[in-house]
Amino acid sequence: MTDSPWDQRLGFWWIAEDHPDRPAIAASPDGAFTYGELAGRVHQLVHLLRSRGVQPGDAVAALVPNGVTLVMCSLACNEAGWFFIPLNTFLTAGEVATIVEHSGARGLIAHEQFASQLESVDRSALAGAFAIGAIEGFEPLAAALAGQPTTAPTDRTTGSLFVYTSGTTGRPKGIRRPPLPGDPGQATNDAAIFGRAFDFVPFAGPHLVSTAMYHGGSLAYYMGALNVGHPLVIMGRFDAEAALRLIDEHRVFSAYMVPTQFHRLLQLPDDVRARYDVSSLHSVVHSAAPCPLDVKRRMLEWWGPVIWETYGGMEGPATIAKPQRWLEKPGTVGRAIRGTRLAILDDDGNEMTAGEIGAIYYGSETPTFEYVGDAETTRAAYRGKLFTIGDIGYVDDDGYLFICDRAKDMIITGGVNVYPQEVEAVLATHPAVADVAVIGLPDEEWGETIVAVIEPVSGYAADDALGAALVEHCRAQLAGYKCPRRIEFRASLPRTDAGKLYKRQLREEFGVT
Repeated sequence: MTDSPWDQRLGFWWIAEDHPDRPAIAASPDGAFTYGELAGRVHQLVHLLRSRGVQPGDAVAALVPNGVTLVMCSLACNEAGWFFIPLNTFLTAGEVATIVEHSGARGLIAHEQFASQLESVDRSALAGAFAIGAIEGFEPLAAALAGQPTTAPTDRTTGSLFVYTSGTTGRPKGIRRPPLPGDPGQATNDAAIFGRAFDFVPFAGPHLVSTAMYHGGSLAYYMGALNVGHPLVIMGRFDAEAALRLIDEHRVFSAYMVPTQFHRLLQLPDDVRARYDVSSLHSVVHSAAPCPLDVKRRMLEWWGPVIWETYGGMEGPATIAKPQRWLEKPGTVGRAIRGTRLAILDDDGNEMTAGEIGAIYYGSETPTFEYVGDAETTRAAYRGKLFTIGDIGYVDDDGYLFICDRAKDMIITGGVNVYPQEVEAVLATHPAVADVAVIGLPDEEWGETIVAVIEPVSGYAADDALGAALVEHCRAQLAGYKCPRRIEFRASLPRTDAGKLYKRQLREEFGVT
């Protein structure tokens, strides 16, 4: 009998102690680094920020592109007792300033390419502000780090993540989770159980980072990969063929992706897809946005049963769907993870039976998050010890969860509920559709009318003939009342880097708030 690969010291800090020469960053826009080298740079960052007055319990924000700096900032906060705020690089100057002020951030690290987005930040409230490149009023980070020791700081204590939502439904909310207890080495070792849940076998191979690294979902997976010895292969930005090339070149074992990326990969010509060997892939996790059934089936046919799905939010994880279970129950997002209770509730808070559609609530014995500075919104999310992130769905007789849609996106037309996600999934199977969003707009007769906003595939004319063909495509697969009564075309649809649609922005284009 052989020992389990999990029967060893794991977590970034202990791997850096036991295996300093192992690769931590296999490839990135900033180069490659071993665990020992990366740990030394992180220690330097902790010493630097401490020297400027950043204290345990403070928040440190970063506005930087994909690369090693985000990993360094996350790890520095992890060993210095700080809350880490990875800032969305698409935020406006006003949004950045609001988040920095609202969070009370004391440290800020930024790249010069985002200098214009920092113009409204009150720098007098910052203990330390550092720039990669040149930003007026910021210290150059490289020079400031150069004089700092690479040895571990004293009085190490765990920190945590402090994430602001993407703002697709209104003003971003700050979600702060309590730090894990104990020494950072022990805490990251304990956190390696995250990777175990998705079969991230320790030291089995590299992890592809192809999504925006500031996104909380992406961050959870690349840090989870580091905690089990998977070196990161970091893309500066996603390109479908480049991702396949990196998977082939580095023999990538694990990855985190969003459904939009699957769609882009499947749009590659067959000869391009066949050019690259993806047989090394073992665990590819997706989340953040709904994945059309046809897209996921085609990915599983291509890559094999390696694609895992998870549902939840930065407020907390809820379910996991293993590849084989999804094949048995297409469309499910899985069953509740260990220690989590899942319930479907009606408007009065009563629990519904299997197959009945209602609000999705989940949670554990202890509340795990707060919307910082917004006690009312925090209370509104909870019913007892369970909370909701605004989705509706149902569970089957075996306890598997199926998502119908966001509660706020549900369309009521002629007194009947229509779930846009179902209509979007059908439209996405048409060869002329590159992207799609379905929304409800006010209608005097029907209450709401169903409108599909389409980004056509290059080469297809965005005309009435295509619109009629898309409606017929829906009628062949959906009840008539679910089919769009209006088709609009756009050159592109507004999405976050996590793949979520900015439906609020689309509604505003039509004069609906």
